[in-house]
Amino acid sequence: MSRPGHEQPAVLRSTPLWAAALLLTGVSVLIGFRAAGADGTTPVPQALAFLPWLLVPGAAALGLAALARWRGGLVWASVALALTVWFVRPYGPGSTGAHGPVVARLDVLTSNVEFGDATDALIGAVRREGPDVVFVQECDFACADALAARVPAASYPYRDVVRLDGSLGSAILSRFPLRPAGRVDGAMAMPGAVTEVAGRDVRLQLAHPMPPVPGKVAAWRRELGRIRDLAAAVRARPAIVAGDFNASQDHAAFRAVLDAGGLHDSARLAGSSRTYSWPADRPTPLRAQIDHVLVSGEFSVRSARFLRLAATDHRALLVALELHDGG
Repeated sequence: MSRPGHEQPAVLRSTPLWAAALLLTGVSVLIGFRAAGADGTTPVPQALAFLPWLLVPGAAALGLAALARWRGGLVWASVALALTVWFVRPYGPGSTGAHGPVVARLDVLTSNVEFGDATDALIGAVRREGPDVVFVQECDFACADALAARVPAASYPYRDVVRLDGSLGSAILSRFPLRPAGRVDGAMAMPGAVTEVAGRDVRLQLAHPMPPVPGKVAAWRRELGRIRDLAAAVRARPAIVAGDFNASQDHAAFRAVLDAGGLHDSARLAGSSRTYSWPADRPTPLRAQIDHVLVSGEFSVRSARFLRLAATDHRALLVALELHDGG
């Protein structure tokens, strides 16, 4: 401890100063990409998934700057923390703007069953919760067979199942009639359909782009871009886009999907914009919400619940929706 009237030894000041500068540089790079509306390249998109955790190194840098009596660092850290807090806020409006009488209520469930391993748990959830539409990702051959054999056709007579192995297969189960509407191209199947609810056509689209792992960021961005294009194409009619987006609200590519289609994230509307969905199978503080149910402005959201299913690293998402006649 320095005596009154004496400066701290340089080494005691320089060590926390340089540590603060290092932390702030990393935080500032990520905040800069978030502010610019860009996802960058590895490791930026991977780190952006956990953007709220930037508050930790930001606060540590603030303390180190104070210890080093570094005024510039105090300002830098304060600005970085303020921007992080700003970006942690939920993205998008707090309501869809739906108006008019409610013409139908429907529950939508989306679940990544991780190579089919969580199929039993999913079937249990479907029987227990009784959703009207079910979106399933990573539904392998065994998963497809189990859905056919154990989910009664009387309950879900309409289905669009893409039979592929491993993580490639997907399925849409519906109580409402389905008409083919094409698929979004991707390494993993992303089927789409049109259904009729209370006399109104509703576009259904399953989303499952590649994850932004190192070496696959370009494919992730390209496939999310195709989902964005689909969202833009159906902007003028009721739509539900659901699945494992492998992206959070802190990714520019995901926000572009919302903006292009005038879509709203159901969890955000239900007050759960930061509730995690992945990873759900390990004790880690680094978690993100990458599973979403997006809805057009004709819908309002009554509730959104994340369900823990055994044998998958994703939590399922069950959303209660209301379709309005805004005419």
